[in-house]
Amino acid sequence: MKRKSDYTISFAGLKTGHHLFDFKIDDAFFEELDYSLVQKGNIYVSVDLEKKETMLILFFHIEGVIESECNLCADSVDFEIKNSFKLIYKFGIEEIDDEAIVVIHPDSYQIDVTQPIYEFITVSLPARIIHKDGMCNKEMIESLNKYIFSKKAEPQIGNVDPRWAALKNLN
Repeated sequence: MKRKSDYTISFAGLKTGHHLFDFKIDDAFFEELDYSLVQKGNIYVSVDLEKKETMLILFFHIEGVIESECNLCADSVDFEIKNSFKLIYKFGIEEIDDEAIVVIHPDSYQIDVTQPIYEFITVSLPARIIHKDGMCNKEMIESLNKYIFSKKAEPQIGNVDPRWAALKNLN
């Protein structure tokens, strides 16, 4: 099982310029995080760290497969993600109101990239994860179709309280 320290980058001894770091993200990574949206996955993260005198610029490239629950049938579905992000770590003491810039103390010698990696993975997920057409659990879809509210089952206007009927005309 990997520890959070496996996702730290020590930059103190690095020369100015570009440095590459690779991380393999697996199920153990997500198990360590409380309330993770993702439970299983096999993801490779490549980090290109550009060290400068007053800042560190990190370019994250994320590619792999996560296992999630289909939002339609609740069965397991594998979903491919591929994305790139940029994050700047600036040396200083004062906070900055920019999500792409993280201020770190000038005496810092390493950064923990666990949280940024997790956030970049979750941002790479679509709002709705579903199987490809015809791949959903047919039994579950049939059960759901029994309970879906349809226009045919909609009550007639005469049977509805007039206060509620007036709301139907609002757009």
